[in-house]
Amino acid sequence: MKKVLITGASGFIGHHCLEPLLARGYDVHAVSSRPRGEDLPGVRWLQADLLKPGAAAAIVGAVKPSHLLHLAWSVVPGKVISSRENFDWVRASMELVSAFAEQGGKRLAVSGTGYEYDCTRGRCSEYSTPTVPQTVYGSCKLALNLLVLAFCAQAGVSATWGRIFFLYGPREHPQRLAASVILSLLKGEPARCSHGRQVRDYMHVQDVADGLVALLDSGVTGSVNVSSGRETSVGEVAMTIGRLLGRPELIQLGAIPTRADDLALVVGDNTRLVSEVGWKQSLELEAGLRQTIDWWRAQN
Repeated sequence: MKKVLITGASGFIGHHCLEPLLARGYDVHAVSSRPRGEDLPGVRWLQADLLKPGAAAAIVGAVKPSHLLHLAWSVVPGKVISSRENFDWVRASMELVSAFAEQGGKRLAVSGTGYEYDCTRGRCSEYSTPTVPQTVYGSCKLALNLLVLAFCAQAGVSATWGRIFFLYGPREHPQRLAASVILSLLKGEPARCSHGRQVRDYMHVQDVADGLVALLDSGVTGSVNVSSGRETSVGEVAMTIGRLLGRPELIQLGAIPTRADDLALVVGDNTRLVSEVGWKQSLELEAGLRQTIDWWRAQN
């Protein structure tokens, strides 16, 4: 049986990767920095702070996985873009990858970000868009991308890198777009937004998780965009939520200023994910937002 170690397993994306991994026949060992995650038959939980020197080697040595899905990173909204902790995660991630190779690991996938690209180009392709990150977060992810792929090529480990764009769904941080709008409307309060004309590549978190698991389970190497390839404006997301909740009058587009450096268009080309990995999107925007609304209703 394939044995996978998944880091960040109790996080927004990691939680949604567990069932797809089980469905593909993996023996799943889930790492979280927090106490044991949600019980799921077939998942074995381990608690570790991977930022502590030696923690990664200890976990990998205990599990001896054949596969590694590395998602752990500090991604607090409003802080992740410039946090110095991004540099700590580069170091910790390389310790993890090195330990994985030393223990005989065969295949790994690491989560990256669309922010590794020169996003001023608008449409981001693995083949043609320059990687010129404009943030500390994007710079650290790109640095890790280069280090991981070079290290694994030398160590004989099959490696792939999934660049994630914009996402929403159950368990999202309450300060992020979809969650904040849903929570405001459920309370009967105005949802104050920017002008909403920014176009992004939004994808439901379960589709993102399915894409990452499919990427891990494939033989595809190198960087792959995990994106929908579709254009969706911020305003469309907000207004769809308003319509689904029957409170469109509470959506206040233009109520808060837009950042001067906020780009008009950022969309990922998902040709590799679709044609080489064989991934297919399962949740369109309205269906995904409806499911997300139902989840938040259940929590409240």
